[in-house]
Amino acid sequence: MRARMLVIVLFLVGLLAVGLGVPLALSSARVAQLELFTEQLTDTIRYASLAEGGFTEADLDGLEAELARYDETYDVAVLVLDVDRAVVASSRRPVPVLDEAGVERVGLALANRRSETYPLLMPWDPQPLVLAEPVLVNSGVRGVAVTVSPTVALRAYEVRAWALLAGAALLALVLGVLVSLPVVRWILRPVRRLDEGTGRVAAAVLAGATPEPVADGTGPPELRRLSVSFDRMAETVTQAYSAQRAFVADASHQLRNPLTALRLRLSNLHGHVDATATEDHVAALEEAERLSTLLDGLLALARAERTAPLTVVDVDAGVDDRIDAWRPLAEHSGLGLVREGPHGLRAVATAGAIETVLDAVLDNAVKFSPPGGAVSVRTTSSPGHVEVTVRDCGPGLPAEDLERATDRFWRSPAQSNVEGSGLGLAIAARTVELAGGELCLELPAGGGLQVVARFAQAPEEPSP
Repeated sequence: MRARMLVIVLFLVGLLAVGLGVPLALSSARVAQLELFTEQLTDTIRYASLAEGGFTEADLDGLEAELARYDETYDVAVLVLDVDRAVVASSRRPVPVLDEAGVERVGLALANRRSETYPLLMPWDPQPLVLAEPVLVNSGVRGVAVTVSPTVALRAYEVRAWALLAGAALLALVLGVLVSLPVVRWILRPVRRLDEGTGRVAAAVLAGATPEPVADGTGPPELRRLSVSFDRMAETVTQAYSAQRAFVADASHQLRNPLTALRLRLSNLHGHVDATATEDHVAALEEAERLSTLLDGLLALARAERTAPLTVVDVDAGVDDRIDAWRPLAEHSGLGLVREGPHGLRAVATAGAIETVLDAVLDNAVKFSPPGGAVSVRTTSSPGHVEVTVRDCGPGLPAEDLERATDRFWRSPAQSNVEGSGLGLAIAARTVELAGGELCLELPAGGGLQVVARFAQAPEEPSP
């Protein structure tokens, strides 16, 4: 944005320089040319008067001598022509040849018309300045006095003047940049702080911490008000988000005690319930167990929502620990739990992220895989990423349900009768997301469901 504002400033300064400099340059060139024209017109009229004596007294030698002295002094050729355009006297030999404009002016002078001003001569136009004045004897035109003035000095002056104006325009552009840079910085400082502060505010909101204020009292009034409004919004969002998480955590925690007491009371009623109410008693115990599982999931989700600093974690340690923890349950269910892939991988994640993700994913894998099958945990690495993949041998999911599977409390209609809270994959996805990675669900060839947790790869440790 700063570059665009500087371009706008430079464009306006350049437009102003061109709008003022070009007319000034043209005006300066016209004034210099008019001065030269006036001087040469005066000299041409003078030699037209001298030529009258040459025609009447036939003293052409004296006239040529006068013309030669003038030419030698000012380097301006002077010609005197008769009515037939024959050269009567000349200041130099060979006689200069007139160009088309000079011939036209001689014709006008023979018609007893005065020389008119020249159109503006540009620095790249080498044509001389030709003026012709009629030589009058007894009010009749007897000839023409012609001066041929070089325009080298005039064109050199124009070049110097235009170069000076171009330098002034360039200096104006440089000064415009030097002056506008602090102004642009002052204008954009609140915008830059907003841009930099957005990430910090988002991290603070997720962590439940107080976000660092963005407003610092600098910049235009409109942007200062925007910064203050942004700080108020960030504070409000932080408070609302913290209140929401606190409510979920506190409600889940506070409900555990009465729920535990309810389960104990229901269990104590075993054997004391009328036979006709036995079925309802068992259903009540199941509902209490399901509610307990749901509260455990809510507590786990609340913990997953709390952000923590990213650090370098040992993938092998987390994977091996969770495999050892889940192997007894897998074997009890008639499943094999295998570890595949290279060792020694390190990822960037929050502490305990690998374990949290594997707990949620392995719970589903063991739950939905039929006895006699196998659940594999595979680690792989690709440029910049480390992947932890869990594949089960269960029924999998319809392709259209893969995107919804990580939603909170979502459960597949085909598995609604299976125990669970619908929070496992949501917890795993949120944990990976807070670590800067992503969780993908895939349907591999051969059936089952494959869950891939992708983390950023940690930089290699420097060798000692």
